[in-house]
Amino acid sequence: MKYDKIIKWLLAILFVVGVILSVYGFIVGWPKNGNGMPPLSEQNCVPVDVILWGAYIFTVVTILAVAFGVVVIGGINNPKSLIKLLIGLVAIVVLVGGAWMLAPGTPAIGYTGEPKSDFMLKLTDATLILTYLMCGASILALVAGWIISATRK
Repeated sequence: MKYDKIIKWLLAILFVVGVILSVYGFIVGWPKNGNGMPPLSEQNCVPVDVILWGAYIFTVVTILAVAFGVVVIGGINNPKSLIKLLIGLVAIVVLVGGAWMLAPGTPAIGYTGEPKSDFMLKLTDATLILTYLMCGASILALVAGWIISATRK
């Protein structure tokens, strides 16, 4: 079965919806903050809210498309790929769990705003650890790719 036409039409529809939401925001106007304007929480933020809801919908559509494409179609075409998918999911859970265990959750030095909960502090630290880890892994993959491609020529 070929899904090329379905994917092309879905991408075109998502693109058009994104353009419409962006144009709507520019026509209605974006909320401003500063120089006598009230804070964003007290302004009419309809364009921003529409864009955010559009992003949430795009995220859900993307997750559903990946889940359908990888699990259902991949499982039908190659049932052994589901084992590889399960191994990948376990690796992701181990990475996130390891980052969570390593995250100290200490308050930010010099932060003068309202206090944050311990969970938010730990979540922020874990996210930073994962970001640093993925940045380092991507740099390592780039360097390894360059070395491998240079030695194969």
